Formats: sequence, structure tokens, C-alpha cells
Amino acid sequence: MLIVGIDSGSTTTKGVLLENNSIIKTLIEPTGYNPKSTIMSIHSELTKGKEAYTVTTGYGRNLLENADKSITEITCHAKGASYLCKGIDAVIDIGGQDSKAIMLSSDGQVIDFLMNDKCAAGTGRFIEVMMKILHKDIGHIDSFIKDKTAVKISSMCTVFAESEVISLLANNNDPGNIAKGIIDSICIRTSNFAKKMPINSKSKVFFSGGLAKSNEVRLLLAEKLNCEVVTHEYAQYVGAIGAAVIGNQKANKILM
Repeated sequence: MLIVGIDSGSTTTKGVLLENNSIIKTLIEPTGYNPKSTIMSIHSELTKGKEAYTVTTGYGRNLLENADKSITEITCHAKGASYLCKGIDAVIDIGGQDSKAIMLSSDGQVIDFLMNDKCAAGTGRFIEVMMKILHKDIGHIDSFIKDKTAVKISSMCTVFAESEVISLLANNNDPGNIAKGIIDSICIRTSNFAKKMPINSKSKVFFSGGLAKSNEVRLLLAEKLNCEVVTHEYAQYVGAIGAAVIGNQKANKILM
């Protein structure tokens, strides 16, 4: 049986097609102003009219009427991260408009979690806004900040940080140093947030979300956490992957 997992996020919607517990296709689209239309489009593109057991997660998880199951994103992120990387102790996810830290048991079950969804500071959206001021694409962040010296950013409020960055530019600070300062501040904020749980120097942390594509961000986060931080090429799809893995387990029970 084909299995579909869809993560309907605030910024992007991710979809994964699973067959025999292996990923055979991934899709990502901007969620846009009509998340229901986007999740339906992803589902249609993945299934191509074929029958598929479907599990949804994320902010818009209840928008797909023909989904077989909808599951919270914390559970799906934990399951997806454990599928991609064995032996992890925690997951840190920096999403478009929120961030999450999840502690796992030795068998990949959720022990505890923290979620920051009240403020855009330290999220992907925050970085996008800052990078636009610097006239750089967020996709080129690694080459932009590599070997740069971080300029201290005092505010993590999007509005105040925007004014601060404009002021730093006006004072002829190197844009790459400013960008490095922004990333450094986000990694400090994220590590302080995550360390409210028992993450220590022996922990192995999985880094997920769109920012996980940046090796420079991963290295800075590892430095602030003082532990090993790993990721995967499918890290942005971890919620959708977790939904699909759970769907695969449930579908197998139905067939038995």
C-alpha cells in the first residue's frame, strides 16, 4: 500500500510518499493564503489518483477531508527524526513561524517538549525579513556568513531588529558580519530555549526545519549547545516523514 504523509505548515506544506517504508517522492509548496487548496494539491500530486493511506500533521492537518488520520506535529517530528537518524536524544526544529525542542526516549518516543509559537523571533520568517534588508537570499546564507565575524544584535524582536540592522548598515558594518550576528543570536536563543530540557554535552540532537539545510547554522547551534548536532537532506520534511511512518504502521495493522 502507498502511504502519504503531509505536513501543512504556516509557511510551507511538505508531502512525502512512502512505499515499503522507503521514501520514493517528496514535494514542497508555499502554503500561501489558501492552505486547504495547497494540502489538496500536494495530496493529489503524490497519489496521482491511486489509493493511499494518508496521515496529516501541522497547523492545517484537519483541512484534508479524505485523510485517514491527523496527528500532532510533535509526535510526527519525533517519529520522522528517529526514522532519518537512529540514536538521537532530542530534536530541535526551527520552522517558519515557530520553534520546537523535543526530548526522546531510547526507542524514539516523546518524553517532553517545548514549543515557542508566540513570537516570530528566532524563526525562519525572522531570518527571511533580516536577509531581505541585507539584499541576500536565505538560500545563500552559508556562503554569506562563512568566515565572518558576528556583529552583536541586541534585539530579537522583528521590528526592533530591523531598525538595528538598518542602523548597522548605515554605520558601514559588513553585511556578512551582520548576517552572522543575526544567526549567532538565533542560535543562542534556540540553545537557551532547548536547554530548559536535559540536553547536555553527551546528547545527540537532530536539527530539522528549513534552516537545517545550512551547515553554518548547524555548526553554530552545536557550538551553543555544546553537543553533537546532526541533520539530514530530508530534514525539512521530517514532520511529513513522521506522518507517513505512522501511517505505514497503522496501515499494516489494518491489513493484518
